[in-house]
Amino acid sequence: MKSPFTLSFDDTKTAFAYQSDQALRRARWIFTAMGHEWLVRLGCGLAPWALRWHLPVEGLIRRTVFKLFCGGETLPEAGATARRLAGYGVGAILDYGVEAATGEQNYDETTRAFLRTVDYASTQPAIPFISLKVTAFAPFSLLEKIHRKETLSGEEEAAFQQVRRRIRDIVRRASGAGTGVLIDAEQSWIQGPVDMLATEMMRLFNRTSPVVYNTYQLYLSARGQVLEQDWEKARTEGYVLGAKLVRGAYLEKENARSAQFGLPPVTQPSKQATDEAYDSALGFAIDRLGEGMAIVIGTHNEASSMLAARLLHQRGLAHDHPYAHFSQLFGMSDHITFNLARAGYRVSKYLPYGPVRDVLPYLVRRARENTAISGQLGRELPLVREELLRRKLL
Repeated sequence: MKSPFTLSFDDTKTAFAYQSDQALRRARWIFTAMGHEWLVRLGCGLAPWALRWHLPVEGLIRRTVFKLFCGGETLPEAGATARRLAGYGVGAILDYGVEAATGEQNYDETTRAFLRTVDYASTQPAIPFISLKVTAFAPFSLLEKIHRKETLSGEEEAAFQQVRRRIRDIVRRASGAGTGVLIDAEQSWIQGPVDMLATEMMRLFNRTSPVVYNTYQLYLSARGQVLEQDWEKARTEGYVLGAKLVRGAYLEKENARSAQFGLPPVTQPSKQATDEAYDSALGFAIDRLGEGMAIVIGTHNEASSMLAARLLHQRGLAHDHPYAHFSQLFGMSDHITFNLARAGYRVSKYLPYGPVRDVLPYLVRRARENTAISGQLGRELPLVREELLRRKLL
């Protein structure tokens, strides 16, 4: 007889077992500060300026938001964080979190850094994936031009071949090491070449099992249909579709661009519509696990996380099905991550690493995303407070 479905995300003891009292107090302080929008706006504006002018703020950033949201500055530091997570059944998705570096020399250095990341991950059983952004290897303007299907100059075509080579080298190394590669989504007006590269890599390396995963942002109204079309294509051509499902990260930019150019909106009309699109994509993907489909369920939404876990359970699929993996960002939604792990599901933390100065753009995004009380902060802070109170009463 199948065991009953008993998953709960309310157990703060399990959620924060890996956190010391000091770490929880730091998280409480940071999340409280993020509740003040003016303070976040001031900090996000001043921090890049202060670092650029070599003012002594790097240590403060390192001890606060960097420590909460990042795995470390070096691969060994990130590896130590990954091993700590592994003690609680949670994996790590390594991401060399350097952004905004441009130029062929920087792109090649970034490629070498990702190759080192793959090599390191191959020695660590608790690091099932690495994550990368195509914009770490290519000029934004080049990707825009390709998305618009404009004719490239000879120089531009050569540059894109270099982009293709860099990503292929990383994926080939990862495939040989047994490490998955998650290709992050980008803004809708450069997503075309990202999809193209992801599909090319899947055709090469996903013939027998998933190595490469493309990302589907379900707050974009067309992405659910694209997911279904991509699965059909994978079935026809004989490779496994790796699909990372997320709600999305560029809502404000997408809507601002549509308004600026007088374009029809490309996003869902409401949060409810986004939630429904996400859950529909979940059902579609889980129904096809092992039939040319593998998924990473990237969400901080409790209802969607619970739905995915319940669907796996109801369909008689193993909680640790090799083609179904949950993921949340490091420093957030521990109540989802660690309770899923305790219930036997495959789950990992997205774990950026790199020098504080280079990871700052990522930290700025985390701070801005957490300011709204109706957003993630509205759940994080009460849970941290609840666990600190539980420990105090003990």
